[in-house]
Amino acid sequence: MSFSPSDTFPYVQLGRSGLVVYALGLGTMQFGWSVDERGAFEVLDAYDEVGGNLIDTADVYSAWSANEGGPPNAGGVSEEIIGRWLAARGNRDRMIIATKVRAAMGESFSDHRGTRYQREGLGRRWIMRACEDSLRRLGVDHIDLYQVHWIDPLVPIAETLGALTDLVRQGKVRYLGCSNFTAWRLMEALWVSDRRQLESFVSVQPEYHLLDPVRSFVELELGPMCVEHGIGMIPYSPLAAGVLTGKYRRDEPQPASVRAELNADRLSDRNWDIVETLLAVAADDGLTPAQAAINWQRSKPWVSAPLVGANRPEQLADSLGALEHRLSTEAIARLDEASDFPRSRPSQEI
Repeated sequence: MSFSPSDTFPYVQLGRSGLVVYALGLGTMQFGWSVDERGAFEVLDAYDEVGGNLIDTADVYSAWSANEGGPPNAGGVSEEIIGRWLAARGNRDRMIIATKVRAAMGESFSDHRGTRYQREGLGRRWIMRACEDSLRRLGVDHIDLYQVHWIDPLVPIAETLGALTDLVRQGKVRYLGCSNFTAWRLMEALWVSDRRQLESFVSVQPEYHLLDPVRSFVELELGPMCVEHGIGMIPYSPLAAGVLTGKYRRDEPQPASVRAELNADRLSDRNWDIVETLLAVAADDGLTPAQAAINWQRSKPWVSAPLVGANRPEQLADSLGALEHRLSTEAIARLDEASDFPRSRPSQEI
């Protein structure tokens, strides 16, 4: 049995694990990319001030920065910024730090010649090294939630889970999670953990929002599987990389930013219809578009705590305002209908 957040206690149990997290987690992939260290500290302080405790990062953040208009780096920058913030504020004990392993680091981020599994992947050799590197960058003696960033098809999941189990038993990691796993991949991992008496994943982190095509991926299989097996879901990109914030309007110039360029393929006629329904629902319920989008997601039984990002405290405050309101049943139904997807089979088993 799990519990849900309330106005007086805005925390939720992560699946059936012993982790209790703030109802909105803070994603930090923008640290060292679209926001510098000073700005990151301001966002982190604002999150801490309201009682937020779930800070999600990854070892690779933000190695892509130079390719997308930001400063060049080899990854690890977000973890380093968070580590310096934890040291400066002295608040490590009340924070749940979640990071990830899998991606290529350093020079092999763009050059895989001869470096495969030297600085990336989910083999034992790299996992053990990557964990030590993350601990050092974060300046902590343990990681609260260590997540595999996405599947590594060349490494047996038993090897990956065996290495992660050793990290838990060494006290360097408390809980395990996964990201970007399909339902069958997650089920395979749970089966291997059970069969071999290894530590198992307690959470999954998929992309999930109102727009196609990710909603069908989650709602047909992954979400119901999480409910059935007690896996916490901490979905990323609930605002579809900004498309659901209200800044994007049909037949109007789009925001001048790197993200706007990357979002061009999201702006189909169907998705514009969803955005316009969201704007109408938000206005009717007295919410901002971002708050309505987040609250639609929080209405789903498989969602534990969406992860929201922000470049400024004002952006974070808008998202956090979602915890002060609830969408009406009618509003949720309108958004469900507007964003519904073709189903090739019944949604319920007979």
